[in-house]
Amino acid sequence: MVDYHAANNQPSGGPQTYMEQENDWDRDLLLDPAWEKQQRKTFTAWCNSHLRKAGTQIENIEEDFRDGLKLMLLLEVISGERLPKPERGKMRVHKINNVNKALDFIASKGVKLVSIGAEETSAKEGLLLWCQRKTAPYKNVNVQNFHISWKDGLAFNALIHRHRPDLIDYESLRKDDPVTNLNNAFEVAEKHLDIPKMLDAEDIVGTLRPDEKAIMTYVSCFYHAFSGAQKAETAANRICKVLAVNQENEQMMEDYEKLASNLLEWIRRTIPWLEDRTQQKTVNDMQAKQEDFRDYRTVHKPPKVQEKCQLEISFNTLQTKLRLSNRPAFMPSEGRMVSDINSAWHTLEGAEKGYEEWILSEIRRLERLEHLAEKFHQKAAIHESWTNGKEAMLTQKDYETSTLSEVKALLRKHEAFESDLAAHQDRVEQIAAIAQELNELDYYDSASVNNRCQKICDQWDTLGTLTHSRKDSLERTEKQLESIDELYLEYAKRAAPFNNWMEGAMEDLQDMFIVHNIEEIQGLIAAHEQFKSTLPEANKEREAIQAIQAEVQKIAQSNGIKLSGANPYTTITPRSIDDKWEQVRGSLPLLVIFPPAVPERCVCLSAGDGHGAAARQSPAGGAQQAELQRHPESHVRQAGQRRGRLHSGQDGGDLLPKDVQLNFRCVAPLKSTPAQTQRKT
Repeated sequence: MVDYHAANNQPSGGPQTYMEQENDWDRDLLLDPAWEKQQRKTFTAWCNSHLRKAGTQIENIEEDFRDGLKLMLLLEVISGERLPKPERGKMRVHKINNVNKALDFIASKGVKLVSIGAEETSAKEGLLLWCQRKTAPYKNVNVQNFHISWKDGLAFNALIHRHRPDLIDYESLRKDDPVTNLNNAFEVAEKHLDIPKMLDAEDIVGTLRPDEKAIMTYVSCFYHAFSGAQKAETAANRICKVLAVNQENEQMMEDYEKLASNLLEWIRRTIPWLEDRTQQKTVNDMQAKQEDFRDYRTVHKPPKVQEKCQLEISFNTLQTKLRLSNRPAFMPSEGRMVSDINSAWHTLEGAEKGYEEWILSEIRRLERLEHLAEKFHQKAAIHESWTNGKEAMLTQKDYETSTLSEVKALLRKHEAFESDLAAHQDRVEQIAAIAQELNELDYYDSASVNNRCQKICDQWDTLGTLTHSRKDSLERTEKQLESIDELYLEYAKRAAPFNNWMEGAMEDLQDMFIVHNIEEIQGLIAAHEQFKSTLPEANKEREAIQAIQAEVQKIAQSNGIKLSGANPYTTITPRSIDDKWEQVRGSLPLLVIFPPAVPERCVCLSAGDGHGAAARQSPAGGAQQAELQRHPESHVRQAGQRRGRLHSGQDGGDLLPKDVQLNFRCVAPLKSTPAQTQRKT
């Protein structure tokens, strides 16, 4: 890189001497009116971007900055520091003192003040001269105007390199590549110097003569960027220099009256709006109010703030002019004094502050309400989903047809449900608490929330009642089934031996006995009598067993229990016991004799179904049967005496009455006596 500052052997008037004179020239730089107009617009927008933070703005630099008040306010906003208290007088000396305070503050921050003083020179020529001085040491750069001289882009790069050599590699640039040169300068300026890109390289290269004012505007940005705080100093000085009062006193009075009237009317219309505390239903509705309030703050109020400031300035200026011209002081119409306006404005700001606080409070309240409402409905939906079908489950009577083991399983399942129910108690309490808070915060849809909450609470109470009822029913059924189970077991324990006894008795009663003499017959008769004596006790046992079964039926019927099947401990039914008992009674033997007609064989006669039927048909036969049962030995002896007559038919009848039919069988033959054998022959 070429060192443009080391040319010590340059002749007088060369770059070194030119650079030595640069500082003296910088202080005299000013801009021409055309550029000034463009800059006035740009600078006004820039100032307003900062003044809005203080709740005010400017519209005309010449008018709004001439007293130095808003200039000092602008510097306070930019620096974040407090400046000395401004002078509120309206005389020229007061305004100049305010501007000087602003300039002194700028100087105290180490900002070099350039081209701001009591007078101005031609801005265009000054800017051109500044460019020539800055670019003189650079090759291929010859600034003679604000159009052709900038077309190749080297002048822009030279300006940047002169002040910030670390940003531009000037030696790498070529004069025959203007687009690259221009883009390089514009991009570096935007990125590192905070100079917005105002032109495109094509706008300059693509025309025979670039726009002079556009180039001049762009170059002025470089000038201000490299001049530090020069922009603020130039604006303040310009405001002081262009300050002039051109209005007549009467016109100022009329303007004051009109402005004061309009401002007070606006305040009277605005205060009721700011005092309105109509509650909204949703956050969106309240945010719309907040947005309206923001529009009021940023759009509607700032012009009124400016009007109020302008009103005070106009009033003070007018009074000063009148005093200097030896005229009576201006007395506005009643209610339009500056003090009246300040009082109304103070009331407006109080209402504004209260309105803003109310909006924020309402938004927080509505956000809390919407959050609570969403939480309420979410928890309610979860709870309602959980309770769905629970009432039907609790009211079913499945235990009525269940076995004892099934009832025990149902009881364990119910205990698990009770635990689940208790776990959901917290959710119900939370739902009720949220509903109460929604009511306390005046939720607009409290009616539906209360209705839903009441249904949930009522259903919860119902579930609790049904839960206790079902548990009682299950426990009662469990006890009843346990009682039935114990009865079943007792029945089985007593029915089994009794059934075995009846089966054995039937076998014994139906068996055939071979007897040889009267003593054996008498033994059988004695055993028969002994067996008959046990029948009453046996019948009592049978009745006790049947009573157990009857107790089971009674418990089931009285408690609505539907027995699912037979006794699980035995297959012996009450009916089978009764049937076998009848068979035992019907199989009781009446008599055992030797039939005389069959001398060589022993015939055992026993009472069977035919005898029982005949006995039931004939009263006489029944009497004879009873006689046989009372005196069997006598009949046995008579049978021995009448054997011959029975065989020969001389007796004229049977051993037993004719209407008693005996069933008999032939068994193995007894050992025959000779007489018997002869009788047979």
